[in-house]
Amino acid sequence: MSTPVKRGPRATTIADVAREAAVSAMTVSRVVNNDTRVSVATRALVDAAIRRLNYSPNLAARSLAGAQVIRIGLLYANPSANYLSELLVGTLDSASHADVQLVVERCPLGEEAAVATRLLQNGIDGLVLSSPLCDSAALIRTIAAANVPAVALGSGIPSPNPLAVSIDEFAAAETMTRHIIGLGHRRIGFVTGDATQSESVLRLAGYRAALASAAIAADVALIAPGQFTFRSGLDAGDRLLDATDPPTAIFASNDDMAAGVITAAHRRGLVVPAELTVCGFDNTTLATAIWPELTTIHQPIAEMARAGLTLLAREIRSRRAGSPSTNPHITLDVFLVKRDSDGAPKATFAC
Repeated sequence: MSTPVKRGPRATTIADVAREAAVSAMTVSRVVNNDTRVSVATRALVDAAIRRLNYSPNLAARSLAGAQVIRIGLLYANPSANYLSELLVGTLDSASHADVQLVVERCPLGEEAAVATRLLQNGIDGLVLSSPLCDSAALIRTIAAANVPAVALGSGIPSPNPLAVSIDEFAAAETMTRHIIGLGHRRIGFVTGDATQSESVLRLAGYRAALASAAIAADVALIAPGQFTFRSGLDAGDRLLDATDPPTAIFASNDDMAAGVITAAHRRGLVVPAELTVCGFDNTTLATAIWPELTTIHQPIAEMARAGLTLLAREIRSRRAGSPSTNPHITLDVFLVKRDSDGAPKATFAC
């Protein structure tokens, strides 16, 4: 008589997760592979089911199915450590889900083509171009000449070569400026980002458009240059607040510079927001790490990175399979986050 074989517990499958989350197996597969077509709510349901069932994708099966290792390079040069932190969270998370090896490279401005060439010579399969590198014409030309796929994150300049994930920079800046106008402000300062970057140009244009819609005359004295760094925000805050007729509100093009403006206000004994409204852009972790907590535009940096890397991995696999490229451009939503750094102009507060 043969002895029955004692079997271990059955491994959790995609079908089990699908039943637990009350979705289709295809939806679970899309979540596991970080497909951007899945809604946030559905993704949350599936992720919760995966955690409850302790499900792990069968990586060996993927290998047997013919999957090849994908190596993607992430190039960064943004001066904001807070932006970089969000960028890394998104790309590392997506790389894990998509079975991608990620190579992270700091890329000083002016050296981007050389860095990309080195990576391409070492067999990189694709590149993620974060802001401001996504606007580099030299870098775009280098990648196009190599016929290697790339994804641009945050560029406001349409490009025929890279895939792209972005936001409507113009509309976002216009929304924030209209919010400040709605509080009663008429002298609204603006701190620009690096003037060579497309996002800086679009945010300034959105600010100006909101002023024009409210019949508020633009005053060049209320626009101060910045470089997306805390120090440049501090310098811009000093310049605006030392003016003969200073603004009652200042909108900075990112949170780092807004924090610099708040520091400039505190140095002068100004109370934010009772005596000066300050608003930012990005909604990085810095926005809730300073006092007062910052009213800002939420730019989904981590989600842009996740979507971009997923698009790029899919493009690389499509090319390997001989499928034509569609070069999609995804635009993600942004929204205003109201916290404690904005209020009505001082003169309108009740005594």
